[in-house]
Amino acid sequence: MARIELAKNSGFCFGVKRAMDITEEAAEQFAGTKQVYTCGPLIHNRNVTDGLREKGVEIIDELSQASEQDVVIIRSHGEGQAFYEQAEQIGFQLIDATCPFVKKIHKLVKEAADRGEAVVIVGDQEHPEVRGINGWCRNKAFIINSLEEADKLEPGNYFVVAQTTIQQSHFEAILSRLAEKGCGLDLHNTICSATRDRQESCKKLAEKVDAMLIIGDRSSSNSQKLYDLSKKHCEKVYFIENIADLPLKDIELCNKIGVAAGASTPERLIKEVIANMSEFLTENNEENLMHGLMDEIEKSLRLPRGGEIVDGTVIQVTDREVVVNLGCKKDGIIPKDELTLEGEQKLTDLFKEGDEIQAKVLKTDDGDGNILLSKKKLEVNEHWDEINSALEDKSFVNAKVIKEVKGGVIAAYKEVYGFIPLSQLSDKFVDKAEEFIGKTLPVRVTRVDQKKGKAVFSHKAYLAEERQKKIDEVWGSLSEGDVVEGTVMRFTDYGAFVDIGGIDGLLHISEISWGKLKHPQEVLSIGQKIEVKVLSMNNEKGKISLGLKQTKPEPWSVIDEKYQIGQVISGKIVQIKEYGAFVELEPGLDGLVHISEIAHKRVTNIADEISVGQEVSAKILEIDRDRKRISLSIKETLDAPVDEETEEVAAEDEE
Repeated sequence: MARIELAKNSGFCFGVKRAMDITEEAAEQFAGTKQVYTCGPLIHNRNVTDGLREKGVEIIDELSQASEQDVVIIRSHGEGQAFYEQAEQIGFQLIDATCPFVKKIHKLVKEAADRGEAVVIVGDQEHPEVRGINGWCRNKAFIINSLEEADKLEPGNYFVVAQTTIQQSHFEAILSRLAEKGCGLDLHNTICSATRDRQESCKKLAEKVDAMLIIGDRSSSNSQKLYDLSKKHCEKVYFIENIADLPLKDIELCNKIGVAAGASTPERLIKEVIANMSEFLTENNEENLMHGLMDEIEKSLRLPRGGEIVDGTVIQVTDREVVVNLGCKKDGIIPKDELTLEGEQKLTDLFKEGDEIQAKVLKTDDGDGNILLSKKKLEVNEHWDEINSALEDKSFVNAKVIKEVKGGVIAAYKEVYGFIPLSQLSDKFVDKAEEFIGKTLPVRVTRVDQKKGKAVFSHKAYLAEERQKKIDEVWGSLSEGDVVEGTVMRFTDYGAFVDIGGIDGLLHISEISWGKLKHPQEVLSIGQKIEVKVLSMNNEKGKISLGLKQTKPEPWSVIDEKYQIGQVISGKIVQIKEYGAFVELEPGLDGLVHISEIAHKRVTNIADEISVGQEVSAKILEIDRDRKRISLSIKETLDAPVDEETEEVAAEDEE
């Protein structure tokens, strides 16, 4: 069976873990009060950033997208000096999660630039860390990432730093080329020690395995470097982002498989990949699995020979016990209370010397040098019949989890003990089995070895069948056009997923409101209970489309019930054009205020009078139901100005 080995220093580095902790704390602290953003992805891993988005942390590309009421987190890559200055001008709350090692480079290059020294950064000019470093030396650093670029640098004296995640060998090659050109180098090796250790352990592992798997996001620079490094030392190298990318068939015949992961790869994903790979390789070596599992149970369940079923000959019967010759150095003893007697029966009524008898070993030593046996325990055979029946008809039995062992747990069905692998304890990834100890779980019997007194169970199979039953039940009870209650589970940029009784349906952003939305969070929140309408169902693909706005009347269908000509309404300015402004009366219903109806004076620039987002009062001038247009007037709600000539006439009349 193949051996899987994980390279040392795989997964989150110190800086990334620190940034994750800071961000998750901020998400929890400001939940429901402030919007939390990261400027760009916190780390280069979509699984992580998707998880943060579910916790309310969104990504912006420009600082101008945040307002002074928001919270913005600087990611571990760091930002340039101008970023901090712009943040101060906008006035939002800033949380700095820059990696301390990157922060040190910022300080070094700033001091060098202030002294008038020319700065060289060895790294990728498109990498956010390098852009941030350059921002601390007035964006005038020479950025070099190849020998060709080193050749183009003019001879001179340079202050040199490195991107923290580049390969040490690559850094040294560029330094050698600069030295050959006669450049004077004030050298600062700022490659993170964790990066060097990660690459070195990856290299050593790649040299001794048949296949190498690199786990990371394809946009991650340090993960890509691990992939490139491994290809130099191993023939089979695979880059995977998650378990869906596992090249299971390609690695099936490999004896040694190495695994390494980038600094932005969460530990959960690494364990999930290894667990899935192990399970696949194990299932493809069924004979080895069976022997391995049975040996594991044998070692962890009971003392040697305890629980075995033995045959022997009765050599003595007393009122208290039956003595049995087992053909070994010790005799067996069956106490009276380990035999089933009816009424006034005595042991001598049931047994005599010379009788062949079968019993089960309770203890290998009863304290007097004999083997303690039980006849009652043979009733467990009935339990084995039930287990074998469950295996044949694929039914479920209830087994109580007794204790944790290597690779899983031991569970008992009556007197039958079975092994449940970690991968079969739940339909989710299980790292440790502590939470299952003492629980009784419905399980499917997947393997049986009655001769050795062992079985293999799966709780995951039960959960999968129950979930499918629930899904089938929901599907069978739903029809297009039904209105059902659901719970908002998670958001995407294009809508929200809503749980409608065990299955998720997609509530597209265009089906949430009769008005226009930029994001579902504008009107919905996680955990919110809502009434939705089933718009379409695709059983083959398991997809359900839902609508929220369809549970409310379309504004134009009830226009006469709510609005009349001459009515004064309140609304919000949502759009300004050269010819007028659009006012939102309610979601999905806008009215136009023509430029001539803005004020009692001549208006040439509407933006001088009103602004988007402003609440205004307006009078309804016209409702065109055929063309679905509403004409409004703001000036009709304002007092008309009195000119000076009119005021003088009014004054004379009063005299």
